[in-house]
Amino acid sequence: MSSRLRKILSLLIILTVIVGWYVTIFGIGKIHSIKDIMKFGLDINGGVYVVMEAKTNQDGEELAKTMDQTRQVLNKRVNEMGTSEATVSLEGKKRIRVELPGVENADEAIQKIGQTAKLSFLLSDGTKVLDGKDVKNASIDTDSEHGGYKIKLEFTADGTKKFTAATSKAASGSVKSSNKDVQNNAIMIVLDKEVISSPTVENTINSSTCEITRKGGFDREEASNLAALIRGGALPVELKEVTSSVQTATIGENALKMSIIAGAIGLLCVFILMILMYNVLGLMADIALLLYVLLELWAISAMGIVLTLPGIAAIILSIGMAVDANVIIFSRIKEEISNGKTIRVAVSEGFRHAVVTVLDAQITTLIASVVLYQIGSTTVKGFAITLMLGIIVSIFTAVVISQILIGLIANSRKFAKNKYFGVNEDGTPKNLIKRSFGFIKKRKIFYGFSICVIVLGISVGLIRGYNYGIDFTGGTMLQLNMGKTVNTAELADTIKEYKLNPSIVLAGKNQDQVIIKTIKALDNKKREEVIKTIGKKYKITDKDVLASEQFGPTVGKELKSNAIKSVIIASIGMLIYIIFRFKSWKYGISSVAGLLHDVLVILAIYGLFNITINNPFIAGILTVVGYSINDTIVIFDRIRENRSLYKKEPLGENIDKSINQTLNRSLMTSLTTLICMVPLTIMVSSSIREFVIPLMVGVLVGTYSSIFLCSPVLYDLSKNDNKSKYQLSKEQKGKRKASK
Repeated sequence: MSSRLRKILSLLIILTVIVGWYVTIFGIGKIHSIKDIMKFGLDINGGVYVVMEAKTNQDGEELAKTMDQTRQVLNKRVNEMGTSEATVSLEGKKRIRVELPGVENADEAIQKIGQTAKLSFLLSDGTKVLDGKDVKNASIDTDSEHGGYKIKLEFTADGTKKFTAATSKAASGSVKSSNKDVQNNAIMIVLDKEVISSPTVENTINSSTCEITRKGGFDREEASNLAALIRGGALPVELKEVTSSVQTATIGENALKMSIIAGAIGLLCVFILMILMYNVLGLMADIALLLYVLLELWAISAMGIVLTLPGIAAIILSIGMAVDANVIIFSRIKEEISNGKTIRVAVSEGFRHAVVTVLDAQITTLIASVVLYQIGSTTVKGFAITLMLGIIVSIFTAVVISQILIGLIANSRKFAKNKYFGVNEDGTPKNLIKRSFGFIKKRKIFYGFSICVIVLGISVGLIRGYNYGIDFTGGTMLQLNMGKTVNTAELADTIKEYKLNPSIVLAGKNQDQVIIKTIKALDNKKREEVIKTIGKKYKITDKDVLASEQFGPTVGKELKSNAIKSVIIASIGMLIYIIFRFKSWKYGISSVAGLLHDVLVILAIYGLFNITINNPFIAGILTVVGYSINDTIVIFDRIRENRSLYKKEPLGENIDKSINQTLNRSLMTSLTTLICMVPLTIMVSSSIREFVIPLMVGVLVGTYSSIFLCSPVLYDLSKNDNKSKYQLSKEQKGKRKASK
């Protein structure tokens, strides 16, 4: 790339960042600010969501067909409620999730969407002649007479008799319509009290089938929807509420505001740290990071992704991972300069060597995110897709944007100097840690330490019992604004008739809120009774209900199952990728050993300190798995490179050298990721904190395992690779003699 083109591109990048951020914050002309364009989830905007399970023994294609019919009926129902941005989606095989943003009367909303579909056939005067159980099937076919499509109905034996009598009466002219929009000889098809079709009858139809046609025919979509609605009434499914949540916008707005502030503080700290460590090189990285956040926010908006509080946590985490890509590149450039290369050559070589590492590291994290999206719940899916998008954007900004900006500095007479690239005048790099360590000789100490932590923590967790949240055990949570500080024991006594055995804690800035948790899964009706009982005593109304959640016990079992599946599938996916990239099963086994270690250590820490295990914990575990592999891959890439360059060097020395060469990068990445997350932990709501805490624990554990466990395991698996059969035989004989 020519120097002139690089200058033009660099100027365009800087202008894009300045103008882009202005538009993002303030908007310009007809372009609104990102806050006005972005779609926010229920945990920010407030509203209701309910997950209902179909009570049916159907399976396979029959179940899928029934659930799709039910979804369409419910979708029609929520649209009639006039709720904007309402969504109805299938969740798993037998469940349907309905989200209603901005709904205030949760009780009425849940009751309405949970009703079983009621399909009726009425004469034009309103007389009921058939209902849904009399319809055997409804399908579509091409209409050769009128063009387009027609709907074909098939009735049961009893339904055929009723339909024959109904059409005879309708065709006789003896019926007078009570609806001005419906003709006298029509038969109205009514779903949930709304007329969805009113075909006219000319003659008696004495058949188990009939056709609904019109001039010009129906278009395919219209015919399909009508047939599906009729089938939905003909095949009603009883729905049981298994999970539901009510969230006021007040809590979400406050959490969003604090998340933005916390994110800005974390980002500013990262910017300062990058400049301190890498000087002008760090400043260029900061510009690339500003562009990264800008691109991710607008990509989320353009793709219609609903941003939730966990999604914000994913953005903050992905900022740390975007920094990681830059740190890998910068560390390599500093090494090349320290090896005596000119700034320009060092930049070129640094990028060339680092790009492969960046891609390997980010792709492994991407694998974990994909698994998380496929297996996780709706909330976790939002976290996963935001993280996936962040990884893809971070690769672009680190590999393309940073290269353009840094290349410009490298070609500048004024700035192409060691001090501007994080290197001292004597050629030594500026590092957090300046000495080298011998890791391989002390590996047994590290193994022993990890085993002790795992055994102690998991033993305590099993003996005392892990602290599972209500989304694992099943249960109910209510958050109420009491208007004053109340006595929790007195409140518990107020609702003792419900035998909830609740956990009650004070919340809010002035301790004027209460959070009530119980392992009993109360449906919406029962929750309303509890709230009314509290309301009588403390003079609160439905408006004072800030949040309400219910999880059925079967949901918790699935969460546990999905957590195990997620780790196993992600580990297999990463193992295959690592074996493919490194062309050795030993690298793959060493990496997976690190993953297993990280999961067990996190479980041990949660057991030891009695931290609550809940739905976000799964996202945390999976992200940690990806993050840990990310760190391990960076070290393994250097080991592979050094083994090809220094073939005669002893393996232990080679691995120690590789770890020490990447040690500062590992620490910098962990530090920047933690810096991003600490403000979130301190400043934001418990819902985000539940996502962030396992991530923070995982970052520390993942960094430890990459340095102190995975590389030593690789050494133990590979230490005999270059030895002859004679040497191995001699060593075995020596061991046998020593044992005697």
